[in-house]
Amino acid sequence: MRNKLWLSASLALASLSACTNGGIPTSNGASGGTKIIVNLTLNQQQPTIYGLSAGYAPPVTTVAVGSQIFFQNTDSFTHTATLIPNVTQFPSGSPFTGKALTQSGNNLSGGFSSGALLAGSSSQTISVDKAGTYFFGCFFHYGANMRGVIVAQ
Repeated sequence: MRNKLWLSASLALASLSACTNGGIPTSNGASGGTKIIVNLTLNQQQPTIYGLSAGYAPPVTTVAVGSQIFFQNTDSFTHTATLIPNVTQFPSGSPFTGKALTQSGNNLSGGFSSGALLAGSSSQTISVDKAGTYFFGCFFHYGANMRGVIVAQ
């Protein structure tokens, strides 16, 4: 009985500690899909045909229409993955507003933001619903070239 009470208390404490101020509910991507790793520390800056990219692996992700993607933050810092609409190259200055900090969107073509992805968390699953080239970046670290591209075919 004592072990059951300790286990129950431990689980309750763990679930409360997961509710960090400013955090968002996240999925673990368990439903499948292509994982894009979010880590500015490990994913160093590199050139792409779209401009400099850092912080996402791979920097250019090619996926099939009808598939799904999600972002997983393996860094120790909070990041976002937020769509940059209607561009063909990365903008020179940050294109984001505070809306990037709130999770939104479940379809690639409709726009999305992972919201503030805390260390170790994953974004919502995003459906790849339309062919095209989709640019995204991090609200906090856009100036450090934390940006990537999804090519949906």
